[in-house]
Order: sequence, then structure tokens, then C-alpha cells
Amino acid sequence: MLRTVLPSLLRRCLLGAPLQELVTACSCSSLQAAGSSSAAQRWGQQQRQQQQRSHAAAFHTSTSTAHGHSSDEDEGAETISVTFVSEKDGSETTVKAPIGKHLLEVAHDNDIELEGACEASLACSTCHVIVEDEEFFHRIPEPTEDELDMLDLAFGLSETSRLGCQVIATKELDGLRVKIPSATRNFYVDGHVPKPH
Repeated sequence: MLRTVLPSLLRRCLLGAPLQELVTACSCSSLQAAGSSSAAQRWGQQQRQQQQRSHAAAFHTSTSTAHGHSSDEDEGAETISVTFVSEKDGSETTVKAPIGKHLLEVAHDNDIELEGACEASLACSTCHVIVEDEEFFHRIPEPTEDELDMLDLAFGLSETSRLGCQVIATKELDGLRVKIPSATRNFYVDGHVPKPH
């Protein structure tokens, strides 16, 4: 399947196709190759729901949130404590995570270096984190098949690996510690790290 899809994707990439178009083409091709029309329909429905959530969130985002700072809504929200540990230098950053936000969003709101190249659309593994305590790992809902597929591509995969965009802050996760691996596998070959919008 890769032999048939890769030339088309490379051609689109060289012609400057937007990332979302490439992800859609790749995902649709994968599902078609698997011969699963119901899977293709589920994937399409998930993409539409994700887009709707993104569009709805855009209307509730303040200017300060767009620039990496907590919004006024977050200030009154109930929070939990989450510690991000950098595998690169061992530094630890403990932040208050509003209940209901995913870890990728929390990291970006607090200027923590967690890539998230696909902007939480479950199309990459660059927001890979490793839950340090197995007890906390088991408090997180089971990963979906889509998340497991993306985790297979993650650098430094471990038994307690998750995607930051899929771990939602809940009361049960108060005190959570996650390690950010020293590298990611993204589509860039020049070391470019995309900035969150």
C-alpha cells in the first residue's frame, strides 16, 4: 500500500499541499487499502467532529489564549497539578491544568516544549508523553485504536506511553507526572518544530 500512496503524497507535498490535505489523503488511502468502508466512514465522521470542535473553540478563544496564555475561562476553572519532565535536560515544570483540557493544550498554554505537529487531530505521534507512575497510567481511559496506531510511530515508546492530545485532565489525575521524550518523529527533515497556533 505504501508503494502506491507514497508517490502521490510526495507529489502533493512538493506542490505545496496543506498538511490537513496530506493527512486526509494518507488516512483515506490507508482505509481504502484495508477495504473497510465502515472504518472510512468512522474516520470521516471523527474528522468532521474534530473540525466542528476546532471551529467551536475558535469562537471561544481569547487573544491571550491564542498567544499561549490561559484564558479568563481557565482562571475560574477547577484545576489539577501536572508535572512535565523533560528527558532532554531533566528539568521539571509543574503547572495547574484545568479539568477537561488535554495535556498538549496544557503544555502549550504554559510554554512547555511538546510538539503536537497535527494540532491534536490524532494524525501524528509528536505529542507522545510517558506517564511516570503506573498507578496514574491506569486511571487514564484506555487508548483508542487510532491512538495506538499513532503510538506505534512514537520515538522511545514505553509501556506507559500515551499521546498528550488524548489525555484529558480529570480529578483522578491530580499529581500526574509525565516525561517528554528527548526526540519525536515528525515529517520535517530540517529540525523545524511547528509552533502552536
